[in-house]
Amino acid sequence: MATENPLPFLRGLNEKRPLPETMLLFGQQAFLREYLLDSIRRRLIDEGFEYAGFQVGAGDDFGGVIEELLAPGLFASSKLIACRVLKSRRERGEGEGRATRAAHGVDEAALAAAIERAQGPSRLLVIYEGTPAAKLRQTIEKRGVAIGCNRPFDNQIAQYAQIFARALGLKLSSSASELVVARHGSDLAALNNVLSKAAIGHARGESVEAPELREPEAQGVPEVFELAESLARGQAARSLALLDRALATGRDTFELLAVEIVPALRRMLLVASAMNQRDFTIADAARLLGFSPSSPLALRAVEGARRFGLERLNLGYKAAAELDAGFKLGDVRGREQALSGLILELLAAS
Repeated sequence: MATENPLPFLRGLNEKRPLPETMLLFGQQAFLREYLLDSIRRRLIDEGFEYAGFQVGAGDDFGGVIEELLAPGLFASSKLIACRVLKSRRERGEGEGRATRAAHGVDEAALAAAIERAQGPSRLLVIYEGTPAAKLRQTIEKRGVAIGCNRPFDNQIAQYAQIFARALGLKLSSSASELVVARHGSDLAALNNVLSKAAIGHARGESVEAPELREPEAQGVPEVFELAESLARGQAARSLALLDRALATGRDTFELLAVEIVPALRRMLLVASAMNQRDFTIADAARLLGFSPSSPLALRAVEGARRFGLERLNLGYKAAAELDAGFKLGDVRGREQALSGLILELLAAS
């Protein structure tokens, strides 16, 4: 096997496919690493495996992990051996010479050699908070799979939502999926948290609809769909009113820009850039954006692309990106007025 994306691996977990002997989790997306670790642990414990956890930091080695991995097969029980390699361990290794590393003895090279010799019934799961050692990664890829936990692409987020829901025993409707994706974007931890709350009030196998995911106390707060729809339809007064309501209920200006306004502009811009293709349809737009063919977000993106055109959307998106950078750098004063000005500039001629 080789490096795999988390999505097919999680689907395999849900479908009860056999797990490889060795697995490696790495990448910058901490939530995905921890979610995969917990999913693998629960799956194997349900199958009768015992759990043995190890943590290897700057002053530690892999001796205990290797001893557990090479336990005699006749007497050893089936175990999930989870070895978390802290970032401090990798940073120390990068700062040492070859002779110093060799003096420690039981390093990543020793673990790689043990993986090649292992014949027991156990499974080994290595979790790297930093960059995995090349030799160890190559060995794990020969005997199992390495899973890169990086930031998901926009068109993958809805798929993660469906996988999280299925793991909780839920069915997620198209409208509910689009709501949580639009609300939380690439924040997979927040997305999973919302679905976990929904699972409390639902029996396994039940379907979750969009209205059930809205907090009761937040009914007066504009939903992301409302603002996106008003922008796509060129409704300046309504867009500004929705913006004022959101600010009055405590929404942050940075969040409104980064989570609601910029994604709506990006969707319209992507569709506008592809609409010059012959026989371009809403289904084509949905595929481009990673939505279902019946997605209302895709329909609104097409409406907005036709209304504003490529040149105007390109200017609007650049202005939104510059404003986003100004917010992050602290260069913009009067954020509320800046957001209102951005909307007015985009919708002035609508």
